[in-house]
Amino acid sequence: MPTTTKTTGVFTDEERGAMKERAKELRASTKRGAKADTEGPVLEKIAEMAESDRALAERLHVLIKAAAPALTAKLWYGMPAYARDGKVVCFFQSAAKFKTRYAVLGFSDEARLDDGTLWPTYFALTELTPDTEARVDALVRQAVS
Repeated sequence: MPTTTKTTGVFTDEERGAMKERAKELRASTKRGAKADTEGPVLEKIAEMAESDRALAERLHVLIKAAAPALTAKLWYGMPAYARDGKVVCFFQSAAKFKTRYAVLGFSDEARLDDGTLWPTYFALTELTPDTEARVDALVRQAVS
């Protein structure tokens, strides 16, 4: 299967770009201080996305903020993310970010999704139906419980 992703050394161009975005975010947070607006840059990043990714990201932003108002929106490797006490709980990865066929709603190890000895932490996302929205709401609420 042909790919248009260029690899330099160990990381793809997309991965290197994400690392550069993360370094930029860390420098900006140091300059702004702890009380800085972190939601504005998230909304700007969402506005830059392609239409299909943007629609998902905008709706997810609303759903996550409603389900867990204590989470703080922030950028994380150039992706919209939602954190508790500075630690990312969940994030949205657009399909365009790494040139994949679907977007991803991901949860970090800070999320309390534990269910036995095996549970999903990444969810492929192609559309937000009422059933999908209800599932996202339940996952986010569980993640912060």
